[in-house]
Amino acid sequence: MSIDFKRYTEDYLAETNEIVSTIDRESIVKIIEILSDIKSGGGRLFILGVGGSAANASHAVNDFRKLAGIETYAPTDNVAELTARTNDEGWNTTFSKWLEVSRLSSNDALLIFSVGGGSQTTSLNIKEAVDLALSRGSKITAIVSRDGGYAKQHSNACVLVPVVSDERITPHAEGWQGVVWHLIVNAIANN
Repeated sequence: MSIDFKRYTEDYLAETNEIVSTIDRESIVKIIEILSDIKSGGGRLFILGVGGSAANASHAVNDFRKLAGIETYAPTDNVAELTARTNDEGWNTTFSKWLEVSRLSSNDALLIFSVGGGSQTTSLNIKEAVDLALSRGSKITAIVSRDGGYAKQHSNACVLVPVVSDERITPHAEGWQGVVWHLIVNAIANN
């Protein structure tokens, strides 16, 4: 099966345009305010993501640290600990146990990058991290898609990337994570 690359490109960019016009700007502003407060209070930011979202988390750690001046970490950047926890304790513990050792507190925040946001049956590592953050009084922020899942249900602020194509949920979600986090970083850096 061959696709028309010109048509595909036009469709993809039209969908991107639709997201631009419908994404909730107030949620973005709310995340900026929360993370600005975390910075002012000397708190830390922990960015959680799996797959392409883990790669985004790693990139975002650099931007939040270097440009916005927020102490920021991603548990997926430590592949040795990540794989040891996966092997010894199970995938669902990979974020929550890492955050426990990091002494996650009410001064800190999570920023979750996820296509679906986790649930009782998928991305349990995100769910368990959210549960730990709730128990510690940490702020929870997220950039997700689909219905936002567990992350959206329990966030203090959540940017929901609108689903404009069932065939391209993941590329739009992960692409827009980058657009939104760069916006947030630069807003904080220029404050």
